[in-house]
Amino acid sequence: MRPALLLAAGLTLAAPPAPGAEITVFAAASLKTAMDRLAPLYEGASDDEVTVALAGSAALARQIGQGAPADVFVSANAGWMDWVAAEGRLVPGTRRDLLGNALVVISGAGADPVDLEDLPAALGEGRLAMAMVEAVPAGIYGRAALESLGLWGDLAPRVAQADNVRAAMALVAAGAAPYGIVYATDAAAEPRVAVVAKLPRDSHPPIVYPAALVAGADPAAAAFLDWLGGAEARGVFADLGFGPPPG
Repeated sequence: MRPALLLAAGLTLAAPPAPGAEITVFAAASLKTAMDRLAPLYEGASDDEVTVALAGSAALARQIGQGAPADVFVSANAGWMDWVAAEGRLVPGTRRDLLGNALVVISGAGADPVDLEDLPAALGEGRLAMAMVEAVPAGIYGRAALESLGLWGDLAPRVAQADNVRAAMALVAAGAAPYGIVYATDAAAEPRVAVVAKLPRDSHPPIVYPAALVAGADPAAAAFLDWLGGAEARGVFADLGFGPPPG
């Protein structure tokens, strides 16, 4: 019996470690470049696997509200995080503001700068690409800025609305729209576009990216959310042009 017991013990000691958790992150489309860097970094430092689903914050929030199996939600504005919280789909006490951003007007690479008041004339018969102005944060912020600057009345009939901010930028990058309004970090990630104007920060509500655990999240997701607010992740965000949360 003794040899058999020793063999069994040896097999137990040699068993592979339990696999890590699978963490699903629902993140605003404007975080694509950041998440492309951050997910592999975290996976390399842990036993966990991080899967990122990217879309407009409105679409992600509604999916979470319908019970989609997300662990972490990172929105591009507070309003959609508030909505998810009201649906009872957040873990209380886990919400935090991660980042800030800025809005810019873009055109094709090599385009000349344009004064904001001249944008309607510069647009001509073309379209202004924006994320959906009633639902997607970048579109909501952009519309608020144009209203504040007295430009919305002239530009509204010529806005081409896209499902999210990256889709709006793609229209400009492909030459389908001569101008667009996106986040500064999006513009920095796309070599086919150029920033031709900056929208004043006081022309729209502060841009903030809140993050929180979704109800029913895998316990391992809490460590990932903490890591997103830590020094290593902050360094990646800063390198891509994100700022600290306003406040």
